[in-house]
Amino acid sequence: MFGLETDIFLLLSFCLLAACAFEFINGFHDTANAVATVIYTNSLKPTQAVVWSGLINFIGVVTGGVGVGMSIVNLLPVELLIDQNVYHSIAMVLALLFSAIIWNFGTWYFGIPASSSHTLIGAILGVGLGYALLPDNASGVAAVNWDKAKEIFYALFLSPLVGFSLAVILMFTLRRALNKDIRKQIFDEPKKNEEPPFWVRAILITTCTLVSFFHGRNDGQKGIGLVMLILIGILPAYFAINNTIDFKQIKPDLDTISAKVALIDTAKTSVIEKGRIAQIKTSVSFLQSLADSNKVSKANALAARKALLTISGNAKKLVDDPDVILSDANKAELKAAAVQEEKGIRKYTDHAPMWVILMISMSLGLGTMIGWKRIVVTVGEKIGKSHLTYAQGASAELVAATTIGLASWFKLPVSTTHSLSSGIAGTMVASKGIKNLQSGTIKNIALAWVLTLPVAIILSATLFLFFRWLF
Repeated sequence: MFGLETDIFLLLSFCLLAACAFEFINGFHDTANAVATVIYTNSLKPTQAVVWSGLINFIGVVTGGVGVGMSIVNLLPVELLIDQNVYHSIAMVLALLFSAIIWNFGTWYFGIPASSSHTLIGAILGVGLGYALLPDNASGVAAVNWDKAKEIFYALFLSPLVGFSLAVILMFTLRRALNKDIRKQIFDEPKKNEEPPFWVRAILITTCTLVSFFHGRNDGQKGIGLVMLILIGILPAYFAINNTIDFKQIKPDLDTISAKVALIDTAKTSVIEKGRIAQIKTSVSFLQSLADSNKVSKANALAARKALLTISGNAKKLVDDPDVILSDANKAELKAAAVQEEKGIRKYTDHAPMWVILMISMSLGLGTMIGWKRIVVTVGEKIGKSHLTYAQGASAELVAATTIGLASWFKLPVSTTHSLSSGIAGTMVASKGIKNLQSGTIKNIALAWVLTLPVAIILSATLFLFFRWLF
């Protein structure tokens, strides 16, 4: 394959297999988010629910793009993403995969709804911090993309709070808006082994479908980003740049970037900003020479990726800096050409072949169908003291689907687990007050929420340093 040495080929195969294992575990770890409510309201039998959820997850991944996955990958220091040493890339990937799989599998085994998003992001930040501790790294912790990290932290932190609050509001709204007969139908506990009314069942299956679909679009992209990280690190000549697009098409965006940067009044900018402008101009000049020849060769694919990421990163800082004198319209054009994920020049770095998307789709879908029961029991029985009602199930899933869908739209990773479990907690509180929550389960979920990032960071940083020493 690609003329690889045997040991590199074996390590590549192992890394790809481990990435599929992570997504497989993600599937059965997060299945409860979609199927717990339809199972516990007798809307679908367990087998029907997990097969349907697995299929919709598959469709979600295939149609989801790569923006969320690339937003996670871009947390890593650029130096790590363009390291010419294949073994350094393998050390990075193995540290990411092992730390994420260990924590995900452990929390699943004990039936604790923990976030795969938190785990993966913690693992990536751990690699960045491990890289900062290397003796030959002059950048230190500044090498980590902290701006992107803060953006993602906000999304991860707010998603459970939003899920809880919106679920409470929706439950109160339904109680007041619906007439007495309908209220009794959907707010009373379901009778054992009895299907809900057709219209209620249709709503619950629809919300289950939406959560599954948006889970695939959001969480599936994380797996795609992970695989692309492996391929770019080990086979940069083939995957560093999207070679399916005619490279001459980059010229209009490069011209826009040059024109907008030239409008910045450098007499009133800081030394740091002047340095960023100079880096952009140098990178643009290099890429224009490649565009003129209409070819990014295997030899300079990694250099082209570095130039693209250099332009994008520096342009974002210029756009976000209030001291940079440039009109809002010009900043918007510069952002569209240089910064936006999957658009402008970023369409050459933010890509994934269809076989990668299908591989991750299948891993997530199969995982969804297999290991669902442990977390389903926790979500369905152990968050609240009362049995899940139709109104609670529909409210929690509608809120989770909305939260995840909006996050995917803005290309931000959020925790499906926390969005859904916090939504269920909100419906329990809205029904019978705070005492309706099972304190032990809530403490475990909160503890996992608090511990996941630091544990994943420490574990990943330690493994990264170990593998760099080993390789």
